This record gives sequence, C-alpha cells and structure tokens, in this order.
Amino acid sequence: MTGFEPKNPDYRTIATATFDGQQAMRTLGISIARLEAGEVDLSMPYASDWTQQNGFVHAGIIAAGLDTACGIAAFTLMPPGSDILTVEFKTNLLAPARGERFWFRGRVVKPGRTLTVCEGRAFAETDGAENLIATMTGTLMALPRRA
Repeated sequence: MTGFEPKNPDYRTIATATFDGQQAMRTLGISIARLEAGEVDLSMPYASDWTQQNGFVHAGIIAAGLDTACGIAAFTLMPPGSDILTVEFKTNLLAPARGERFWFRGRVVKPGRTLTVCEGRAFAETDGAENLIATMTGTLMALPRRA
C-alpha cells in the first residue's frame, strides 16, 4: 500500500476504463489483477506468439507490460479529466523471460501535478514461484483529456 490519496474518488472505474481502451493489452492477454491508488498488478499468460528466437518472451512485450503498469499506477492519482502519457522510461532486463505467467507491477514513487515518477517490476511465474526478470523506471505526464 502506497498511502497516496487519489484526486479522483472514482479512480478505479476511470483507470480500468483507460486500461480496457488499450487494444494492445487485450491483444497480449494482459489483464488487471489488482488496482489501488498508486499501484497496479497486471497479469499475462505465456503465449508462444510473443517469443523471440530463443523461446523467451520478447523484451518489447515485457517493456509494454511494464510501461502500462507504470502508466495505470500513475493514472490512479491523476485528477478528474486527466489523461496519461509516458514521456520516458528505462528498462533493465535481468533474466530470460520464461514462465507460465507474467506479472507487471507498477507503483508510484513520486506523484506530481504534471509529471509522475513510477517504478515497475516484471516477474515470471513457474510452478507458483516468481522470478524477477525486469525493472523499469518511468516518467508519465498528466494531460487534459481529449474528446
């Protein structure tokens, strides 16, 4: 638990709707497993369609999951009428992405009026055991929602 106070009392509904509007997440089979103010856990089952030449899930897929986890975590703390956009991220790939299920956990480190800094961690799960495979630090920007 982060202890952050959301500026929008309806943050869960709004953040879920924003996530659901991302066709890329639906295509990858990524879903929200847990959502709190300033934190989110996303889940993705293994699919051979997302692998690279060695059979590991491609780094781009892992980065996409982490980016979205950071974005949704930041979005939960944005005021009503906001939208979210990633402006920068750094990913460290720590271990091969192999497992039965993948978890992308995003949490806000420092919320801001315009810019929010988040951290993300990706885990590969096999037989119930999680292995940290990647980390991300991201900066996200609040934008006025567009029609």
